[in-house]
Amino acid sequence: MKNWKVEKVDKELVKNIVSDTGIPSVTAMLMSIRGISAPEDAEKFLYENEELDDPFLMTDMEKAVERIEKAIDKNERICIYGDYDADGVTSTAMLYDYLSGRGAAVDYYIPSREAEGYGMNNGAVDKIAESGANLIITVDNGISAVNEIEYARSLGIDTVVTDHHTPPQELPKAVAVVNPHRKDCMSEFKFLSGVGVVFKLIMAMEDDNSDTAQLLERYSDIAAIGTIGDIVSLTGENRILVKNGLQKIMSLHNTGITALLETSGIKGNKLTAGRISFTLVPRINACGRLSFSEKSVTLLLTKDKELARSIAHELSEDNKTRQDIEKQILDEVIRCVEKNPHIKYKPVMVISGEGWHQGVIGIVSSRIKDIYGKPNIIITTDGENAKGSGRSIEGFSLIEAITECSDLLTVFGGHPMAAGLSMKTSDIEEFSIRLNAFARSRGVIMPTLNIDFKLNPKFLTLETVQAVSMLEPFGAGNPTPVFGLYNMCLKSIVPVGGGKHLRLEFQRESVIINTMMFFTTAEQFPYIVNDTVDLAVTADINDYNNRQSVSIIIKDIKPSGRDNAVMLEYNGLFEKLMDSASLTNEEALQLLPSRDDFAVVFKFLRKQGLWKFPTDIMCSRINRERINYGRLQVIIKAMEQLSIIEIKKSESGFQTISVLPSKGKAELGSAGIMRQLNNYVQSV
Repeated sequence: MKNWKVEKVDKELVKNIVSDTGIPSVTAMLMSIRGISAPEDAEKFLYENEELDDPFLMTDMEKAVERIEKAIDKNERICIYGDYDADGVTSTAMLYDYLSGRGAAVDYYIPSREAEGYGMNNGAVDKIAESGANLIITVDNGISAVNEIEYARSLGIDTVVTDHHTPPQELPKAVAVVNPHRKDCMSEFKFLSGVGVVFKLIMAMEDDNSDTAQLLERYSDIAAIGTIGDIVSLTGENRILVKNGLQKIMSLHNTGITALLETSGIKGNKLTAGRISFTLVPRINACGRLSFSEKSVTLLLTKDKELARSIAHELSEDNKTRQDIEKQILDEVIRCVEKNPHIKYKPVMVISGEGWHQGVIGIVSSRIKDIYGKPNIIITTDGENAKGSGRSIEGFSLIEAITECSDLLTVFGGHPMAAGLSMKTSDIEEFSIRLNAFARSRGVIMPTLNIDFKLNPKFLTLETVQAVSMLEPFGAGNPTPVFGLYNMCLKSIVPVGGGKHLRLEFQRESVIINTMMFFTTAEQFPYIVNDTVDLAVTADINDYNNRQSVSIIIKDIKPSGRDNAVMLEYNGLFEKLMDSASLTNEEALQLLPSRDDFAVVFKFLRKQGLWKFPTDIMCSRINRERINYGRLQVIIKAMEQLSIIEIKKSESGFQTISVLPSKGKAELGSAGIMRQLNNYVQSV
């Protein structure tokens, strides 16, 4: 369950954009919601595809170019120090291609995620020194490598840092440190990925000969994959790189990328940033998660079609292996949570396990966030040492929370929505306690679904969707628009895709729409024909047999009129109770049910026979205002404790509730949770 947050639209502002630019009103509305208010900014956003800032606005860019040019002129050996994810791989491939094309004596080094971890390390520096390198150029890393860069300098190796991660207080003593997030950096756009910074470096290397259109033609496909893979904001210069890159990828210019399109089954299809994110990026990342990333770099550089097909096939197999490992760990994590339910009542879920693959726990954390709607950190332990990866939800900064516990951590880093860390295994419990104390101080953390605006279903037409598509590519910073369709009557439910998905038909007044709801079976779907619901949907154009139609995908669904924010507030009170956090007298009274409340719920469950849907749906079905969502959960927990009902949970977390044979009149106040609540009330 998520809090549906409908954005506010400034209608006057939209009118001004439409009158000054002539763009459709739907496009103008979406742009205003995204903070684009001036007509000239709107036109720039839509139509300018090659306008990149002067790369020399970036601090130290001139020093970087001067040192690299010197290395090329003197035939010094250059080593590109990359990273194992899609951003690091594409950064490495792009710079290697450019420097080798300039005749440089260049090689690259990408550390093993498993054996070496992220960033520079002295062992790698030793290997680079043995190869005879005089210059290291870091890509997508290096900003925090103060000691490693000093060690390289002691061995007679200069370093040029190109990075986009948040700089520490002390910058490394490199020849040049190029990073848009430096406080003294004058470049206007700050959200470049690592490959974006490398693209700007190449622009600077070209200097007077720089032809941005030519460089975009040459490298935008590689740049787009890295930019999408790093989930940076697809606005400003990133938008230009990705917009050009998607067109370039579809031209099938790059042999390796084309082979990857073939093996992933999307060659010839319309390409979007989302499709790249879910197909190409995981394959490139899988290599680094499970082994070494060199073959991904080779794939992007090769002109040999057979070699490209062979590597693309290997990457696809790596990705399947990664998916298998991910599923195994995800299942173990869910089992751990369901066996230890106190974990899911905490604001931030901290789950640890021995020997989980550290290259996959970040993906598992993302899945747990989607399943439970909570920030979480998945930790893998190896004896005394532990490494974790976490994902958060909008409104709760994970890096801020982790920083509050930094004295327990040996290494940590990240941003509000994702973070990584290392610690001693013995400190995990204390870390969880302190992390959650910080989270509790921030109030109820609600998973949020942002809806651009409510839409009458009669306006969900090809013309509207075409107007929406003007804002592509969609991604971080420019998300796929989500529309709210309210008071829709469910008319039919048809399982498709072997029963894994549903085709749902809805009607409002005389308008009928067909939608798809993926990864939901008919058994899991809690609504019946003639229910009135609210829908949150995305829309795209489906091209089939030269005929276009609107494809509507359901992102979320709820009973009409239900305020999810209120439901989540009450859920937060229940979770405080279950987590043994202090409740005020007023909070306890809001959760404390009467015997009549118990009777209503008992009769409902007895009539159902077997309840197999989430409890929030039960709350809506019962439809009694005074039985709020928190109180309902107290009733269910008490009835379970008194053996009035039986709750069964599958390993995947799927839950059923059934009424047990009567053993006589139950003393409701004797349930553990009721005693706990009454103690709060009596103690005030």
